[in-house]
Amino acid sequence: MEQTCAKTIQPGLERMEWMLERLDHPERRLKFIHIAGTNGKGSTAAMIASVLKEAGFSVGMFVSPYVLSWHERIQFDGQPMDESSFVRWVNELKPLIEKMAEEGPGAPSHFEFWTLVSLCYFAKEACPWFVVWETGMGGRFDSTNVVYPLVSVITEIGYDHQKWLGKTLEEIATEKAGIIKPGVPVICGSKKEEALSVIKRVAKDKHSRLYMYNEDFSATAHHQDLDEQRFTFENVYRKLENLSLPLAGDHQLQNAATALMTLEILRQNYATVIEPEHYLNGLKKTAWPGRLEKAGDRPHIRLDGAHNTEGIKALVQTIKKYGSRYRRIGFMIAMMKDKPVREMLEHLAQTADFVVTTSLEEHARSLGAEELAHMLKEINPDLNVVPVQGEQDALHVFQNQLNDDDLGIVAGSLYLVSAVRPLLMNHGGRQGLT
Repeated sequence: MEQTCAKTIQPGLERMEWMLERLDHPERRLKFIHIAGTNGKGSTAAMIASVLKEAGFSVGMFVSPYVLSWHERIQFDGQPMDESSFVRWVNELKPLIEKMAEEGPGAPSHFEFWTLVSLCYFAKEACPWFVVWETGMGGRFDSTNVVYPLVSVITEIGYDHQKWLGKTLEEIATEKAGIIKPGVPVICGSKKEEALSVIKRVAKDKHSRLYMYNEDFSATAHHQDLDEQRFTFENVYRKLENLSLPLAGDHQLQNAATALMTLEILRQNYATVIEPEHYLNGLKKTAWPGRLEKAGDRPHIRLDGAHNTEGIKALVQTIKKYGSRYRRIGFMIAMMKDKPVREMLEHLAQTADFVVTTSLEEHARSLGAEELAHMLKEINPDLNVVPVQGEQDALHVFQNQLNDDDLGIVAGSLYLVSAVRPLLMNHGGRQGLT
């Protein structure tokens, strides 16, 4: 299938619509919760899926990008689609994709291919009660935007993929708001007025009831640390107290409120039975790799997939808030060339005591370790920065820099998290050190 798929991003829905018509519209057999946004989509999706599963519903989930393996993109009841199912649907779709490339609107992109596989798998094999459906990039022309969901969800809006989505928050929000469908309720977790003004306008034009964070629903924290947040959730319908979330940071509290409001709409509008204990236990069981995930004690190492300005800002704010118990804060980072690297580094340099920079050997888009180090030294000449080519060697150096009373953060790219996570998890935070 690699040779059949197009190599570049191709905005537009004509290829998806061409395929779905010839597949007898599998998407019409499914009940979707459609999620768009710049940051927080994956965490919000994981929380929604966990609570629904706790309430006894079977749940499909389509997410992007993955952290551990490609199987994560398509999940059923928390388990990745197995290889035999993948092979089945690749073989079934291959003749039609080849026909589309030759006679139709052209070959699909890789993401469009994955979207088609997931729709066939969910509609014709797994048959979940709900599908938590995350956009890849944008919304309006995203390949996932061929469904008519029960509810549309928009998480925090920020600057990312500006080549495709626009240079201003208003332009980016317009693309994200493209998932709003006529008459379908919308949950918005963004706090940015530039984005909210767009989302309000689109929801009004589509006659869609809009629920906004800190207006129609909110979350109030009672205890927060790097391992747990305890909070109260309130919305236009009721209050839920003594909730617990194992994901750190105010941004995750914002995501949790967005997820809970989405579930409340399913309960209120679609007779979905979700009891208070389902919310409590489902949130508590939420697992989402690479979101300030603990990967070792002594030294304390966390993995965070922050890979844009908003993500790095949220990470730095969380570390500033809870990092005072550690003697030093160290970062191991890699970043992609097409990201706002200098802006991301400016935020990161505010809290770092030392940084190990690296490059990802299997990714041509990865910025060189020396170039990253040079940019950091320009921002903060006093910062201790060590460039190391290759993520495995960099991890050894990083661990040797860390003492037991330090906090180490691996961040800057989900690809980096994906590369080092198995190494750390298999050795309790000390990758083969003696």
